[in-house]
Amino acid sequence: MRPRTTGERLLLLTGSIGPLGHAPASGTVTVGVLGVPLFWGMHDLPPVAYLAATMAFIGAAIVVHQAGDRILDDKDSRRLVWDELAGFMVAVAFVPFTWRLALAAFLLERLLDIIKLPPADRVEREWPGGWGVVGDDLIAGLYTCAILHTVIRFAPSLAGVGR
Repeated sequence: MRPRTTGERLLLLTGSIGPLGHAPASGTVTVGVLGVPLFWGMHDLPPVAYLAATMAFIGAAIVVHQAGDRILDDKDSRRLVWDELAGFMVAVAFVPFTWRLALAAFLLERLLDIIKLPPADRVEREWPGGWGVVGDDLIAGLYTCAILHTVIRFAPSLAGVGR
């Protein structure tokens, strides 16, 4: 194995978000440590700003995972955790922040990412490189987002939001 360049080391450090990508259950740790505070910090953004930030992050995540997996000679390396954050950002899109919803989003998105409901399983397996790595997390995020918005609409008190 050849030594890694400074650029490669920097990309891996960024892609793992420092020590988070090296933690046991790195994706879950990352969403808990960064995803929930990110939800709290971004929930009041105007929708177009939230959407723009999320789309930019998704694009960056695809690039980080594409390059990082090539450097590590791996597919969907547990060390790279941007896909988890991208999926969580989709999960909480346009959701008001309450601690109940934050906990529900965290648990649902992690569960759905792990069990990979169709078409997430196919996307992860068949889409190339970073597209497949991030794509399955985005699908888990979309499922989670739909469930959260349904709860908010039909059982707002359960979600901790007033009507």
